[in-house]
Amino acid sequence: MNTILALLIIAPVVGFLINGLYGHKLSKTLAAIIGSSAILISFICTILLFKSVPENGVRIQFFNILKLEAFNLDAAFLIDHLSLMMMSIITGIGFLIHLYSAGYMQHDKGMAKFFAYLNLFIFSMILLVAGSSYTLMFFGWEGVGLCSYLLIGFWFTNGDYANAAKKAFVMNRIGDLGFLMGMFLFLQNFGSLDYSVLKAGHLQISTGMATAITLLLFVGAMGKSAQIPLYTWLPDAMAGPTPVSALIHAATMVTAGIYMIVRSNAIFALAPFTMHFVATIGLATALFAGTIALFQNDIKKVLAYSTVSQLGFMFLGLGVGAFTSGMFHLMTHAFFKALLFLGAGSVIHAMSGEQSIAKMGGLRKQIPLTFWTFTIGVFAIIGIPFTSGFVSKDEILNATYAFNPMYFYLAAFGAVLTIFYMLRLWYLTFFGNFRGGKEQMDHLHESPLNMTLPLMVLAVLSIVGGFIQLPELFHGHPYLIEYLKPVVSNMVAEHSGEGHETFEWALFGGTIVVLIFMFAWTFKLFGKKESVSEEYTGLAGVLEKKYYVDEIYSFLFVKPLEHISVLLSKVVDNKIVDGMVFLTGKFVTWSGTTLRYIQNGQTGFYFLMMSIAIVVMLAYNLLFKL
Repeated sequence: MNTILALLIIAPVVGFLINGLYGHKLSKTLAAIIGSSAILISFICTILLFKSVPENGVRIQFFNILKLEAFNLDAAFLIDHLSLMMMSIITGIGFLIHLYSAGYMQHDKGMAKFFAYLNLFIFSMILLVAGSSYTLMFFGWEGVGLCSYLLIGFWFTNGDYANAAKKAFVMNRIGDLGFLMGMFLFLQNFGSLDYSVLKAGHLQISTGMATAITLLLFVGAMGKSAQIPLYTWLPDAMAGPTPVSALIHAATMVTAGIYMIVRSNAIFALAPFTMHFVATIGLATALFAGTIALFQNDIKKVLAYSTVSQLGFMFLGLGVGAFTSGMFHLMTHAFFKALLFLGAGSVIHAMSGEQSIAKMGGLRKQIPLTFWTFTIGVFAIIGIPFTSGFVSKDEILNATYAFNPMYFYLAAFGAVLTIFYMLRLWYLTFFGNFRGGKEQMDHLHESPLNMTLPLMVLAVLSIVGGFIQLPELFHGHPYLIEYLKPVVSNMVAEHSGEGHETFEWALFGGTIVVLIFMFAWTFKLFGKKESVSEEYTGLAGVLEKKYYVDEIYSFLFVKPLEHISVLLSKVVDNKIVDGMVFLTGKFVTWSGTTLRYIQNGQTGFYFLMMSIAIVVMLAYNLLFKL
């Protein structure tokens, strides 16, 4: 196991070093092969670990990093069912995205550098989910933050893209500060940051202290997983190449906050206020982002706000105590959202870089493979019965109803919003007549195999992924609950699979009715749309402008900080700091200029000075020493 784990961790690092140091000497094809092979090796190692890890997991230590009297940090990794589940998602979908990138980025001069960044990103995620302590998690946490900055701003010569990268970096630092403070408070109370503290049941702590620690940890999750109010970086992250969008928004970085809470479920279970707060923020984010997605015309922006909304559903599941349901939706979301983003990239590739759905339409005939795989992704996210998204979202809704019926009705409305904006996207992109230019029409073509093969694999996973936890109503079995039970054992309440059969049937029947109605209504609105407005007014305009949240943040925080920085630059820096430096220089110059007059080369003058000095020293000794 030690050898397999070491290879799993080292492979992405080797790929990063080779492409990073020698990429300029490699062909694009070789760079892609090295980068993709590194992640394939990690995925194979993860599968091998599945067969050998014991039920309660195993802690594997390689060496000691830091040893102090009050603190110890080991390069140790916790391989259990939860970390293996995350690593299989990260490396499996990560490999498909690497394979896709080989085709998508083939015309980019910085292809080797791109694969180097991707490899470093995967390594950071593995460190985040496999580390045996919050310290190693934080190293990985910061690593993915750095890599997201590099990947979002990959085309940094474009000023808007560079600004989007900086925005993501800064917003994540805000959340990271809360996470770091939560770690310090955890260390102060338990004397260790190792997960063994949680597993061993040493959590003899007051409810108030547990609440303080978990709230601070959740601030970190809000930043990394894009929850209100720290969500605005994620839609702007669309500036990066499309494979980056799939990697960040589907299987890796944005799921870090979900994983952290599930890993910390034992202490979150002791803080009911925090649990309620997590559920409330998750529900608010799901609704808020869902409404914004209704009137976005950029195909990637719709999917970005969809990601924010779906992450809200995951946090809702965690907040109501259904930790396994939150992880289940994380997994299914990784399948269908990676499929949707890569499918969007295939559409953009066919459209010569065009991203506005207002200029698409009728593409199902020109790119049929992309259309059918994208359709499966749409059906999964809107909850067509027995797709992966239907099963995982049904679990969260069921758990939410047991927690608070009002939350259930609001969450159900959020699910209806998802159906509307995803069917709008689907119809405007693939149905009706083509609304783009003649040059784009002439260029339309299906993507190459290395781009469509990942779509096909993800499409299959989006269909069958839900069967590992099909509801008992359909004679399913809660395999995932049983698999994660050794890790997720101190839950407030695990409602998945529970509830009255009448409610289950009502939920299933209601879903069918709503889907039929929404298909018909949205087809009438968008199925044969000849033109699509790119400027909205009234409430639609407010939603299209994202409630002006970016403008509000700019007014409240960005502009004042810019004015303060200018003031500090002109007054404190230029006048005070620079003034002190210049004054020191002027004093040295003046003193040097003055003292040089005594160096006049006159021997008699030197003897006079010596005599005066002797007299002064003798007088001092006579007066003060005797």
